[in-house]
Amino acid sequence: MSTSLLLLADTHIPARARRLPTAVLEAIDAADVVVHAGDWVDAATLDLVESRTSRFHGVYGNNDGPELRRRLPEVARFTVDGLRFAVIHETGPARRREERMDELFPDTDVLVFGHSHIPWDTETPAGMRLLNPGSPTDRRRQPVCTMMTARAHAGVLEVTLVPVDRSR
Repeated sequence: MSTSLLLLADTHIPARARRLPTAVLEAIDAADVVVHAGDWVDAATLDLVESRTSRFHGVYGNNDGPELRRRLPEVARFTVDGLRFAVIHETGPARRREERMDELFPDTDVLVFGHSHIPWDTETPAGMRLLNPGSPTDRRRQPVCTMMTARAHAGVLEVTLVPVDRSR
């Protein structure tokens, strides 16, 4: 049996979009675990995500105010199908990211992060997987808005970058 995950970050509601796109809501409903790597901006989006999933892990980002910081940690840790996950909003510059994250998260198999709005899927020298799902509402310099879906089974994580149509 495997576990499905939805990876989100940088939703920036209502600053960058009025609401979560329909594809994101459908993906939340379909996932066993929902992960959000910060920059929610409003607590109503957190409430919505939490109401639609039974298993949620999230953190606050640099654009999140006092209420979100009170409700969410800076770093979240959890395990899914034998994989040790950590979630954080910012990891700093892309240069030497893998080496820095190995030092900061030595007991982690998968690190989910956000902040840049740039999808990222690499492996560190120590073998940790680094994943940034991009943003489903603010593509910045990317060709499309994005999120990630994943499937964990027996210590293996299969990840798919999913384009998001913001108009729906």
